[in-house]
Amino acid sequence: MSEIPPTPVETFLAPLAALARDRPEIEATVFWGGEDWPTEPAERLESEEIAFYAEGLMLEGFRLIWQIVAAPDSPAVPDHIRLMIWEHGHPPPTHGWPILQQASWP
Repeated sequence: MSEIPPTPVETFLAPLAALARDRPEIEATVFWGGEDWPTEPAERLESEEIAFYAEGLMLEGFRLIWQIVAAPDSPAVPDHIRLMIWEHGHPPPTHGWPILQQASWP
């Protein structure tokens, strides 16, 4: 029996799902923007919610950037995930914390 290959959305979210599985204490901060971007997150997600939340928005046509972020004092260790979501407007500005990995959709 052959295995079904992952969808593009599953492939895009695979690093987040793997991190959430390996580090169940990891959380995500969610920023909604477009024309203006807030400095504080709109909400926080627990590890098991992250990939599911992002997938739903991607399927609805939203643009998304995810980042695995490290704390400044531990630049090699994931501290949290940042999700930046928008429909119209421009991508978010960069933030100051070290970014270990990131991807954007579409």
